[in-house]
Amino acid sequence: MADDNEILKDLQQAVEQQRELGMGEIRVSPDLAKLTSKRQAEAPTLQDEQGSPRTGEAESASLADFNNLIKDCTKCRLHQGRTKFVFGVGNPHADVMFVGEGPGRDEDLQGEPFVGRAGKLLDKILEAIQFDRTQVYIANVVKCRPPGNRDPQPDEMAECMPYLLKQIEMINPQFICCLGRISAQALLGVTTPLGKLRGSFHEFHGRKLMVTYHPAALLRFQQYKRPTWEDVQMLRKAYDEWCTVAKQSTS
Repeated sequence: MADDNEILKDLQQAVEQQRELGMGEIRVSPDLAKLTSKRQAEAPTLQDEQGSPRTGEAESASLADFNNLIKDCTKCRLHQGRTKFVFGVGNPHADVMFVGEGPGRDEDLQGEPFVGRAGKLLDKILEAIQFDRTQVYIANVVKCRPPGNRDPQPDEMAECMPYLLKQIEMINPQFICCLGRISAQALLGVTTPLGKLRGSFHEFHGRKLMVTYHPAALLRFQQYKRPTWEDVQMLRKAYDEWCTVAKQSTS
């Protein structure tokens, strides 16, 4: 495990990366930046590894090892009501990654993200754009269920964010789809409403990040289904275009 100085150095490098990407303002919210810097993160922050070779089984083993390393985490209050740690599920070298806010009751019981009613709807959405769980990776900002399914608090997200960033680094997806306002604002470090974040791609460490409604919101508000369908079609189109370019570059 990295010592404290190495962790702080990694955090500083992540900030410098954001500057180099021309983001203007640093895309970390003040609360998140302050709280994260105070904690001793066990995982290094995101490093852009675009173009690095995919090792398949080796990456899968490393991801499993990382899960074993952090699954007994007690850094924030959420561990107190935890049944199971919800690390993530899917292809360990996926090109598309979906990120929600946190586990619900079913996820807490089974230890897998998006397995309740919202998860079943997500599966249908994936199927509609010709994806399934074996092709993508699914994770959350926080790994333990907030009590009563409330929103994760800033200090809780600050403790878990290095874990998510490490997952992104290890999986190295080309596309990230944030499911809901909370995950989008947490990763982008903004307070912009979801309605203004969706409909286009955002740059995130050399990756394309898009935002759409959380499947749970679709179960409550039917009017969000059409814009969500537009969003995931945009994702599929961009993915297909990227695949075409990637094939041409290797032929």
